Order: sequence, then C-alpha cells, then structure tokens
Amino acid sequence: MRHLLRSLLLALALGFSIPAHAQAPAASEAQVAWRLLDYVAVDYAGAVANGQVISAAEYGEMIEFAGQIRTRIAALPAHEAKADLSRNAAALESSIRAKASPEDVGARAKSLAAALLAAYPSPLAPAFPPDLARGQALYQEQCAVCHGVTGRADGEGAQGLDPAPIAFADVERARQRSVFGLYQVIDQGLDGTAMASFAHLPAEDRWALAFYVGRFAFTDAEAAEGQRLWESDPAIRTAFPTLASVTQTTPADLASRIGETKARAVTAYIRRHPDAASPASGGALTLARTRLAESLAAYRAGDRKQAADLALSAYLDGFEPVEPALGARDGALLRRVETAMTGLRAAIGRGAPAEEVQAQVARLNALLDTAERALAPQEADNVASFAGAFTILLREGLEALLIVVAMIAFLRKAERPEALRYVHGGWVAALLAGGATWAAATFLISISGASRELTEGFGSLLAGAVLVSVGIWMHGKSHADAWQIYIREKLSKALSGRSAWLLFLLAFVVVYREVFETILFYAAIWSQGGHVGMLAGALTAVAILAVIAWALLTYSKRLPIGQSFSLSSILMDVLSVVLVGKGVAALQEAGWIDVHPIAWLPRIEILGLYPTLEVVGVQILTVAILAIGFVRSSRPSGTKAPTAA
Repeated sequence: MRHLLRSLLLALALGFSIPAHAQAPAASEAQVAWRLLDYVAVDYAGAVANGQVISAAEYGEMIEFAGQIRTRIAALPAHEAKADLSRNAAALESSIRAKASPEDVGARAKSLAAALLAAYPSPLAPAFPPDLARGQALYQEQCAVCHGVTGRADGEGAQGLDPAPIAFADVERARQRSVFGLYQVIDQGLDGTAMASFAHLPAEDRWALAFYVGRFAFTDAEAAEGQRLWESDPAIRTAFPTLASVTQTTPADLASRIGETKARAVTAYIRRHPDAASPASGGALTLARTRLAESLAAYRAGDRKQAADLALSAYLDGFEPVEPALGARDGALLRRVETAMTGLRAAIGRGAPAEEVQAQVARLNALLDTAERALAPQEADNVASFAGAFTILLREGLEALLIVVAMIAFLRKAERPEALRYVHGGWVAALLAGGATWAAATFLISISGASRELTEGFGSLLAGAVLVSVGIWMHGKSHADAWQIYIREKLSKALSGRSAWLLFLLAFVVVYREVFETILFYAAIWSQGGHVGMLAGALTAVAILAVIAWALLTYSKRLPIGQSFSLSSILMDVLSVVLVGKGVAALQEAGWIDVHPIAWLPRIEILGLYPTLEVVGVQILTVAILAIGFVRSSRPSGTKAPTAA
C-alpha cells in the first residue's frame, strides 16, 4: 500500500507540478512525457525479469505510466514527427504489457525520449556551469538533515520517515539517474513524501543542487582518474560537447560506450567540473542565453526598451555568429530559432504579459539546447560537405543568375552588345568584392551579425527597387507596336550614361548579396572538415549553374522580341517581390524595423515570404506599384518611348 500511494503521488506530481504560466502547453506536456519515459527506463527492471513480473506494484506503475505517455504524446500540437512518436509510444506500451526484457523496454523508452525532445524541445540544462560551492551550501542547509552529510540518507531527520529519503550514494540507483532527473525532483518535490519542492529557489540554485547531489555515489579518486581520461582522450571530451549532454547522460548510458570503470571516473569528474563541457560554439550560445535572461529580467522590471535591446543582442551577438554553421548542418532548426527570436521581440514590443515572454524565452533556450547538440564538434565527412556546399551555392547562385541572364538576353535582343560590358563588369566586380570580403573576414575583421543583416537587407531592397523599374519598362516594350523604331531612334540614349551604370549596379548588388551569404556558409563548412567534398560540391554547383545559364540564353534567342521582353519582365517582377521581402526580413532581424507576426502565415524563404505584417505589407505595395506600372506602360503611346530604367 505504501508503494502504491507513493507511485500515485509521484504520477500526480509529474502531471500537475509545472505551473501553467511557466511554459507553453506543448512544452509542458512534452516535459511530463519525457520524465515518465525516464522513470520507465530506469525502474522497469524492478518490475519484470525473464518475462515474469517480480513486483506487481512496480509493474502496475509501468503500465499506468506507459498509458500516460501515449495519451500525452497524442495531445501534443501537430508536428511532422508526431505520428512516429505516437506509434513508438504505442509500441512501448505493448512491450511493457508483453513483459519484454528490461533492455528492450529501456532502449525503447530512451529512443522515444530523445525523439520527443527533438520534435518538442525543452530546456534540459542550465544556461551556465553551476556554482557547486553554492550547491554544497544549500545542501548542508536544507537537505543534509534528512539525506545525510554524505548522501546516505542517514541524517537525523530521516528517522521515522515513510518512505525513507533517497540515498544519493546508492551506486546502482545513481548509475541510472541523470542530473536532469535529479533536477526535476528538486524542482517539483515528491508529493506524499518528505521531499518538498524547491521551486522557490532560482533555477541556477536548483541546478547547483542537482550537480552536487549527483556526485555522492562517485569518489574523489574516481574523479582524479576521470580528469586524466578527460585530458588525454579526445573521444571522451566529444561525448560531452555541451552542458545539455552532461545533464542528460546517465552513467549507465556512458558505460555502454566506454566501459563501466571509465564511465564512473568520467562521471565523477564531469559532475564535479561541469564547466569542462565547453563546445566550440558554446561562447556564442552562452552569450545568447545570457542576453535572453537579462532581457526577461528587464521586462519584468518594466523596462521594455532595455528588454528589446537585449533580446536583439541575443540574436545578433549571441546566435547570429553561429548561423552559417548551423545552417550548414540543420537549416530547418536555424529557421525555427530565427522565428522564435522574432516572436520574442514582437511579444516584448506589444507589451505581452510577463508569463508569455517567459514562455518565449524558455522556448528559445530549448531551441538553443537543440542547436548546441547539432553544433557539437564532429569531423564532417566528404559526403556531408559536398551536399552542404552544393545546396548552398546552387540556392544562393540561382537567384542572381536569373537576373543577370535576363539582362544579358535583353541586351542581345536589343542588339546592343556593347552595353553587355556593364553587366559583365557588375558581376565580375561582385565576385572580386566577395573575395576581398572573405579575406577581410578571415584575416582582418569579424563580420558582426548586424553588419551581415544590414548588408543583406539594404542590398535586397536596392536590387528590388531597381528590378521594379526594369520590370515595368520591359513590360511596356513587350506591348510596343513600334519597337524597332524605338530601338533605332531611342535605345542609344536609353542605354547610355546613368542607365548603363544602373545595369552595372544591379548586376553588382544582386551577385554580391549572394556571394556575401555564400562566403559565410562556406567558411563554416570548411572549418568542419571534408574539404575535398566541399570543393567538389562547389564545382558541381558552378557547372549546373553554367548549364542553366546556357540553356536560358539559348532559349531566349529563339523567342520573338515581344515575348522575350514579356517573360523577362515577369521574371524581374517576381524577383523584385522576393527581394523586397527578404530585405525587410533582414532589417527586422537587425532591429531596424518593427516586427508584427502573422501566426497563420507560413514562412517560405524561396519566395521571400516571412510571416510578418511588415514583409507582407511591402510585398503587397510592390505588387501594387507593378500593377500600376503595367497599366501605364501598356497604354498606346505611338512611337514615343517610355522612360528607360
């Protein structure tokens, strides 16, 4: 009966102990499901052995928790991974009912927990390495009376407690428990026991306590051996690239990879020295977390301007520097972080309740945890480098290629080959400027997040404005009855002086914008290794772009001049709408333009569509200008030539 009561109260604690205002509902449900999975993975071995139930009470608890896991996952918001999560939850429940082996159930529970976190991220680690001296002081003040000075549950206050306090020095239990699991108990407490919730303490204090109690089962001698292993074996350091990996890894999991003796030693060391887990990208992401925490504190204090500035700094100074590396590894995750950063600034800007801002920050911290795992040091293979280099160059180069090819085709149709030198001069100058930018960024300066966004933003807007003018002009030419007269009498003037240099400027801006972006991504890929694959990917993309350019130019020669101009004008118009959308979005990310999200609108980067009122508004305005220009340029005008671009 005592065990049944404890189990029931534990389940209730798991289900209802998170304040509703602390997290978004999806994150709360996912966290509870994760904790239940962690509990099943650890305690199922005490319920079933060799296909037989060895503890009816424990087995009943496993059945109940498996049902809760399935139900909670089914209640999560829509996600592309939800169907697989639900199937795996049902399979886990079936395995438990079939009294499968602890190894099978444990593996299923851990795999499902990892997949759940990938789909619905939750903060699983402190923003900074915890202060273990603070953890020790808190333990002696508030915990030692029951759990004992050395964690053996032999304190004076433990006498007569039913159930007895947990013995943190219990080796077998400790090897199955992660620091995150300990943190959850400290955070929530255990109803029906003497273990109260310590949620009133700051999160950093709760993490300090979790790390401190997590070291009792491991000796100082083991910690010394762990330090030797840590400093001498790079593979062991790779196993703990982030604080999140430290908090989530159990000694048993680590033992399956490096052996029991080494696992105990490394666990003893890393739980005494969590600051040793410092990934290559950790500095930037740590700064992002710091700025987010400061932003939330400022918002709670009523200083919305300071909160907004700090939230912007979290993106530009903390996250933006690792964008190229993350984009090369997980572009979808990159977009999720960008969207969440924008959402936080929008919430601050409109004066949302502090609870909503707190939930936004929690969501971002969870995404940063996921990003840190994705950025964990690893040697990229040639296949991965090839795919990244090929995709990035093809994506970034195609947009610029279409514009440059359209200008070249137009000049050839107009029988003005001498004007081609302005277009060719523009894109060649852009490539040279891109090379200079790479050299400067590598050897002289560091390109800041704000500089990058402003370069992309203003470059896109400038190119978009020029394309609007060119597109309207080309549309008018496609409807001119006296086109040949216009060429003979007016084109010389139209393509001289400022207009010819406008072609140079347009070619330069659209190409440099893409070169600038590609350089940042390529630098990130190069730093990860796989150099042969990267070079092969880049050359393959260049070859495909060359084939596309040749095909487009060849096809354009066969079109009647009016149809050629019509298609060129449509291309220019579409790309102008795309570019102004990207330009406004970049300036929003740089903090130059306010953000008002549109929740129901999808984000489609290839179309320059970002779900904000400002982006949609400027794109609608661009379409309206184009429509008006089309109407005016289509009116009969005899042989009078419209103003050239």
